Amino acid sequence: MSSTTEVIQDGSAVRTAAAQGWSSHDTSWVLGLFATAIGAGTLFLPINAGLGGIWPLLVMTVLAFPMTYLAHRGLIRFILSSSKPGSDITEVVGEHFGATAGKLITLLYFFTILPILFLYGVGLTNTVESFVTHQLAMQALPRAPLAFVLTAMLIAIVASSEQMVVRVMGWLVYPFIFVLLGLALYLTKSWNGAVLQGGVPSAGKFSYTLWLSIPVLVFAFNHSPVISRFAVAQQERYGKQAVGKAQQIEKYAVMMMVAVVLFFVFSCVFALSPADLALAKSQNISILSYLGNKFQTPVIAWVAPAVAFVAMSKSFLGHYLGAREGLHGLISQQIGAEKVDRQAKNINRGIMAFLFLSIWGVATVNPSILDMIDSLCGPIIAAMLFIMPMYAIRKVPAMRKYANQPGNVLVTFIGAVAMSAILYKLLGL
Repeated sequence: MSSTTEVIQDGSAVRTAAAQGWSSHDTSWVLGLFATAIGAGTLFLPINAGLGGIWPLLVMTVLAFPMTYLAHRGLIRFILSSSKPGSDITEVVGEHFGATAGKLITLLYFFTILPILFLYGVGLTNTVESFVTHQLAMQALPRAPLAFVLTAMLIAIVASSEQMVVRVMGWLVYPFIFVLLGLALYLTKSWNGAVLQGGVPSAGKFSYTLWLSIPVLVFAFNHSPVISRFAVAQQERYGKQAVGKAQQIEKYAVMMMVAVVLFFVFSCVFALSPADLALAKSQNISILSYLGNKFQTPVIAWVAPAVAFVAMSKSFLGHYLGAREGLHGLISQQIGAEKVDRQAKNINRGIMAFLFLSIWGVATVNPSILDMIDSLCGPIIAAMLFIMPMYAIRKVPAMRKYANQPGNVLVTFIGAVAMSAILYKLLGL
């Protein structure tokens, strides 16, 4: 690819960031960002998006690229606004907002990941339970022991060899993507017009449905956990051109993920009826597990649940590492790094025990996965990804050059909509 020029609006001036020619480094990061976003969240998006009917789904299709790209671009700019090259997100927050804010962001970061970890614990248990009862035609296993064994197995894998886990999960994501596209193509022969029969909804119902769907959309395309490392990597390679190059890589990655996910979503929605989607939600299983139960052909019945298990296992292991690091950081901030080093073994055991017991407990209780996304995952991600960078543009001198850009309004609006979902759930409206 030829040399690319990224034009960035810088207040009243326009600064041109001339990036170097495209390299394998850039390609690997496009795939890395793509792989991070395409995970278990993709498996629940068709259910929530399709339940609202075709019209909200079409609006979500229009919003998907700009909201995902602009929000992650804002976080990239925020991380690269530090006066100290190589600073991660916690260090940048501490520099711009103070040490106390740095601790709060670390806490928020931990609580961004923990609910997602709970979500995968529930989803994995339900996937195996559904596979046993439908594909194997066996009696359902007792939930508490099943959740115990699955959680223990996954945490034991992490404890045994973290580097191998990361490497293997990275390999697995690409077959997952190809299988996802293959299933979407396979489902085209089952497309029907059931989703089109609802007619045009009233303005109130349309707005209400779209509002409740936004948090799931935010979650499905979220790849913010890797943005800090991604931004620092571009800074190390491209120096002052890092912002322009990072935005370019991010743009191509988002284009890929939106195209793949939306094709999969539309294929699922057109192959199923609204009643099917409602049943999948009530059963608290992923769309792949439901497809495996509905279509009794060997390809769908056996491959779909297996792919769902791999996707959620991959995401579970990655988020477990992040949750453990976040909790370790919180403890270090409270008692000091030196004491943490002296008591490292006991602290690590305590962290593992806490995460195991909490994940097992939530997986046993079996709360609604989509409700967790609506009320916890989506809103907290929105606070970190959408609201914080926009707040920084108004308050941090190094970020003011990005003020007065039209995209800022969309990012702020989407973030506010996603965060308002938690108030809706808490107030029981």
